[in-house]
Amino acid sequence: MNGKKVIEIANKEIGYTENPAGSNKTKYGEWFGLNGEKWCGIFVSWCYYNAGFPLGNIGYKKGFAGCMTAIDHFKKTSEITLTPKEGDIVFFDWNGDKKYEHTGLFVRKIDNELFETIEGNTSINNDSNGGAVEIRKRKYKQAIFVHPKVLDVLVSLK
Repeated sequence: MNGKKVIEIANKEIGYTENPAGSNKTKYGEWFGLNGEKWCGIFVSWCYYNAGFPLGNIGYKKGFAGCMTAIDHFKKTSEITLTPKEGDIVFFDWNGDKKYEHTGLFVRKIDNELFETIEGNTSINNDSNGGAVEIRKRKYKQAIFVHPKVLDVLVSLK
């Protein structure tokens, strides 16, 4: 239910591109205080914040910018999940070396091999620094999933 709100926010951003192209300059980076830096994690943090579920300090007061910092945080807080739900965070390890280079939002399972995401700073030509917010199809074998506790905690407070 709360993950759906995160995806509703992200859906409104599909098609947004950094300006100028190749600059990593976005409204997300401006909000976060790191404009001009790679922004996939910043985009995820922005979506959670604007859905009413701020992630809190994960290296930065408004969330996370680095994938490995976030993975370390979510492992320590036991938020890694094998059964992702709509709105959960997904991290990608393109090379199979346990170094996660990119992040996005889990939308839905397509089949046992593929799932759909909404990602910031991606494109068909550059998975991890492509400059746009897009819907992508990804492989489970390259991903690790996080179900942030903020989605559950706020539900119980209502």
